[in-house]
Amino acid sequence: MPYTLTPIGTVQSPYTQKFGIPRQPQLVPAAQIILMLNPAFTADSVRGLDGFDYIWLQFLFHDAISEGWAQMVRPPRLGGKQKMGVFATRSPHRPNHIGLSLLRLNRIDTAGNRVRIHCQGGDLLDGTPILDIKPYIPFAEAHPQARAGFVNGAPALLNVIWQPESHPEQLAPEHRALIEQSLAQDPRPAYQDIPERIYGATIAGKEMKFQIANGIVRILSCD
Repeated sequence: MPYTLTPIGTVQSPYTQKFGIPRQPQLVPAAQIILMLNPAFTADSVRGLDGFDYIWLQFLFHDAISEGWAQMVRPPRLGGKQKMGVFATRSPHRPNHIGLSLLRLNRIDTAGNRVRIHCQGGDLLDGTPILDIKPYIPFAEAHPQARAGFVNGAPALLNVIWQPESHPEQLAPEHRALIEQSLAQDPRPAYQDIPERIYGATIAGKEMKFQIANGIVRILSCD
Protein backbone atom coordinates (compact mmCIF):
# COMPACT_ATOMS: atom_id res chain seq x y z
CA MET A 1 0.00 0.00 0.00
CA PRO A 2 1.28 3.56 -0.66
CA TYR A 3 2.60 5.76 2.12
CA THR A 4 2.98 9.52 2.29
CA LEU A 5 6.18 11.07 3.63
CA THR A 6 6.27 14.68 4.76
CA PRO A 7 9.68 16.43 4.76
CA ILE A 8 10.83 17.67 8.16
CA GLY A 9 12.93 20.47 6.68
CA THR A 10 15.24 21.47 3.84
CA VAL A 11 18.96 21.64 3.16
CA GLN A 12 20.87 24.88 2.69
CA SER A 13 23.88 24.02 0.54
CA PRO A 14 26.57 25.84 -1.48
CA TYR A 15 25.65 23.58 -4.41
CA THR A 16 22.77 25.09 -6.38
CA GLN A 17 23.04 22.74 -9.39
CA LYS A 18 23.70 19.02 -9.66
CA PHE A 19 26.89 19.40 -11.69
CA GLY A 20 29.79 19.75 -9.26
CA ILE A 21 28.19 18.09 -6.23
CA PRO A 22 30.46 15.45 -4.63
CA ARG A 23 29.33 11.92 -5.45
CA GLN A 24 29.63 10.83 -1.82
CA PRO A 25 29.56 12.58 1.58
CA GLN A 26 32.82 13.54 3.33
CA LEU A 27 34.78 13.83 0.07
CA VAL A 28 34.69 17.64 0.35
CA PRO A 29 35.19 18.59 4.02
CA ALA A 30 34.80 22.29 3.15
CA ALA A 31 31.22 21.73 1.99
CA GLN A 32 29.33 23.28 4.90
CA ILE A 33 25.56 22.75 4.91
CA ILE A 34 22.69 23.61 7.21
CA LEU A 35 19.73 21.36 7.92
CA MET A 36 16.87 23.79 8.41
CA LEU A 37 14.02 22.07 10.27
CA ASN A 38 10.42 23.12 9.85
CA PRO A 39 8.98 25.34 12.62
CA ALA A 40 6.96 22.41 14.00
CA PHE A 41 10.23 20.87 15.25
CA THR A 42 11.51 22.68 18.33
CA ALA A 43 14.67 22.34 20.39
CA ASP A 44 13.08 19.34 22.10
CA SER A 45 13.31 17.34 18.85
CA VAL A 46 17.12 17.53 18.81
CA ARG A 47 17.79 17.27 22.55
CA GLY A 48 20.86 15.04 23.01
CA LEU A 49 21.83 15.06 19.32
CA ASP A 50 24.80 17.34 20.01
CA GLY A 51 26.44 14.44 21.85
CA PHE A 52 27.13 12.70 18.52
CA ASP A 53 29.91 13.56 16.06
CA TYR A 54 28.09 12.27 12.97
CA ILE A 55 24.50 11.95 11.86
CA TRP A 56 22.67 10.00 9.18
CA LEU A 57 20.57 12.17 6.93
CA GLN A 58 17.74 10.65 4.91
CA PHE A 59 16.58 12.88 2.09
CA LEU A 60 14.75 13.00 -1.21
CA PHE A 61 16.54 13.22 -4.58
CA HIS A 62 13.86 15.72 -5.56
CA ASP A 63 15.62 16.95 -8.69
CA ALA A 64 15.80 13.41 -10.12
CA ILE A 65 12.17 12.37 -9.65
CA SER A 66 11.09 13.55 -13.10
CA GLU A 67 13.88 11.47 -14.67
CA GLY A 68 12.37 8.24 -13.35
CA TRP A 69 14.38 5.18 -12.41
CA ALA A 70 15.90 2.08 -13.99
CA GLN A 71 16.59 -1.51 -12.94
CA MET A 72 20.25 -1.06 -13.98
CA VAL A 73 22.45 2.05 -13.96
CA ARG A 74 26.01 2.99 -14.98
CA PRO A 75 28.03 3.94 -11.85
CA PRO A 76 30.64 6.67 -12.39
CA ARG A 77 33.18 4.51 -10.53
CA LEU A 78 33.03 2.03 -13.42
CA GLY A 79 33.62 4.70 -16.02
CA GLY A 80 29.96 5.03 -16.92
CA LYS A 81 30.25 2.05 -19.28
CA GLN A 82 29.34 -0.97 -17.16
CA LYS A 83 25.88 -1.51 -15.71
CA MET A 84 25.02 -2.57 -12.18
CA GLY A 85 21.70 -3.18 -10.48
CA VAL A 86 20.26 0.00 -9.04
CA PHE A 87 20.27 -1.49 -5.52
CA ALA A 88 24.03 -2.12 -5.81
CA THR A 89 24.65 1.60 -6.35
CA ARG A 90 24.05 5.00 -4.78
CA SER A 91 22.35 6.30 -7.92
CA PRO A 92 19.67 8.99 -7.40
CA HIS A 93 17.51 7.23 -10.01
CA ARG A 94 15.82 4.89 -7.54
CA PRO A 95 12.23 3.68 -7.21
CA ASN A 96 11.54 6.00 -4.26
CA HIS A 97 14.41 8.46 -4.85
CA ILE A 98 15.53 8.28 -1.22
CA GLY A 99 19.13 9.19 -0.39
CA LEU A 100 21.33 8.60 2.64
CA SER A 101 24.35 10.67 3.71
CA LEU A 102 26.66 10.48 6.71
CA LEU A 103 27.52 14.02 7.81
CA ARG A 104 29.87 15.51 10.36
CA LEU A 105 27.82 17.38 12.95
CA ASN A 106 29.43 20.70 13.86
CA ARG A 107 26.82 22.42 15.99
CA ILE A 108 23.09 22.88 16.55
CA ASP A 109 21.49 26.31 16.71
CA THR A 110 18.10 26.41 18.44
CA ALA A 111 17.82 30.20 18.77
CA GLY A 112 14.80 31.86 17.23
CA ASN A 113 11.90 29.93 15.74
CA ARG A 114 13.89 27.41 13.65
CA VAL A 115 16.29 24.60 14.52
CA ARG A 116 19.43 24.75 12.41
CA ILE A 117 21.84 21.81 12.32
CA HIS A 118 25.25 22.78 10.94
CA CYS A 119 27.16 19.98 9.21
CA GLN A 120 30.16 19.51 6.94
CA GLY A 121 31.13 17.13 4.18
CA GLY A 122 27.81 17.67 2.41
CA ASP A 123 26.93 16.11 -0.95
CA LEU A 124 23.49 17.66 -1.27
CA LEU A 125 21.72 20.04 -3.60
CA ASP A 126 20.41 23.28 -2.12
CA GLY A 127 16.73 22.92 -1.25
CA THR A 128 16.87 19.14 -0.79
CA PRO A 129 13.90 17.90 1.29
CA ILE A 130 14.93 16.24 4.57
CA LEU A 131 13.02 13.06 5.47
CA ASP A 132 14.73 12.03 8.71
CA ILE A 133 17.81 12.46 10.91
CA LYS A 134 19.40 9.73 13.03
CA PRO A 135 22.58 9.62 15.14
CA TYR A 136 25.53 7.61 13.86
CA ILE A 137 26.56 4.88 16.31
CA PRO A 138 30.12 3.64 15.58
CA PHE A 139 30.07 0.26 17.36
CA ALA A 140 27.01 -0.86 15.43
CA GLU A 141 27.58 0.82 12.08
CA ALA A 142 31.35 1.01 11.45
CA HIS A 143 32.76 -2.00 9.60
CA PRO A 144 36.00 -0.80 7.95
CA GLN A 145 37.01 -4.32 6.86
CA ALA A 146 33.75 -5.02 5.03
CA ARG A 147 33.81 -5.76 1.31
CA ALA A 148 32.81 -2.83 -0.86
CA GLY A 149 32.07 -4.51 -4.17
CA PHE A 150 33.25 -2.50 -7.16
CA VAL A 151 33.95 0.57 -4.97
CA ASN A 152 37.64 0.31 -4.13
CA GLY A 153 38.63 3.21 -1.90
CA ALA A 154 38.17 6.92 -2.37
CA PRO A 155 38.47 8.26 -5.94
CA ALA A 156 41.77 9.77 -7.05
CA LEU A 157 41.93 13.55 -6.81
CA LEU A 158 42.80 15.93 -9.63
CA ASN A 159 45.29 18.74 -9.20
CA VAL A 160 43.69 22.19 -9.25
CA ILE A 161 45.46 25.16 -10.85
CA TRP A 162 44.07 28.68 -10.87
CA GLN A 163 44.83 30.75 -13.94
CA PRO A 164 45.91 34.31 -12.95
CA GLU A 165 42.85 35.83 -14.64
CA SER A 166 40.55 33.84 -12.33
CA HIS A 167 41.78 36.00 -9.40
CA PRO A 168 41.69 33.41 -6.60
CA GLU A 169 43.18 35.95 -4.20
CA GLN A 170 39.81 37.71 -4.14
CA LEU A 171 38.05 34.70 -2.63
CA ALA A 172 37.49 34.07 1.05
CA PRO A 173 39.69 31.14 2.18
CA GLU A 174 36.69 28.93 2.93
CA HIS A 175 35.22 29.54 -0.54
CA ARG A 176 38.52 28.81 -2.25
CA ALA A 177 38.88 25.56 -0.30
CA LEU A 178 35.31 24.55 -1.19
CA ILE A 179 35.86 25.20 -4.91
CA GLU A 180 39.22 23.41 -5.01
CA GLN A 181 38.00 20.36 -3.10
CA SER A 182 34.85 20.13 -5.23
CA LEU A 183 36.57 20.37 -8.60
CA ALA A 184 39.36 18.00 -7.52
CA GLN A 185 36.68 15.27 -7.39
CA ASP A 186 36.29 15.56 -11.20
CA PRO A 187 32.62 16.50 -11.68
CA ARG A 188 32.51 15.40 -15.34
CA PRO A 189 30.35 12.48 -16.45
CA ALA A 190 32.47 9.35 -16.12
CA TYR A 191 32.40 8.63 -19.85
CA GLN A 192 33.48 12.15 -20.88
CA ASP A 193 37.10 13.12 -21.52
CA ILE A 194 37.28 16.13 -23.84
CA PRO A 195 40.39 18.17 -22.90
CA GLU A 196 39.41 21.20 -24.97
CA ARG A 197 35.92 21.49 -23.51
CA ILE A 198 35.20 24.35 -21.12
CA TYR A 199 32.92 23.31 -18.25
CA GLY A 200 30.82 25.52 -16.06
CA ALA A 201 29.65 25.01 -12.48
CA THR A 202 28.11 27.20 -9.79
CA ILE A 203 29.66 26.66 -6.36
CA ALA A 204 28.98 28.91 -3.35
CA GLY A 205 27.41 31.47 -5.66
CA LYS A 206 30.49 31.65 -7.91
CA GLU A 207 30.27 30.89 -11.63
CA MET A 208 33.26 28.70 -12.40
CA LYS A 209 34.73 28.02 -15.85
CA PHE A 210 37.37 25.32 -16.10
CA GLN A 211 39.06 22.69 -18.26
CA ILE A 212 40.27 19.23 -17.29
CA ALA A 213 43.15 17.41 -18.97
CA ASN A 214 45.92 15.03 -17.87
CA GLY A 215 44.71 14.92 -14.27
CA ILE A 216 44.68 18.72 -13.89
CA VAL A 217 41.78 21.13 -13.41
CA ARG A 218 42.59 24.57 -14.81
CA ILE A 219 40.23 27.22 -13.46
CA LEU A 220 39.80 29.83 -16.17
CA SER A 221 37.40 32.24 -14.46
CA CYS A 222 35.51 32.74 -11.22
CA ASP A 223 32.76 35.35 -11.28
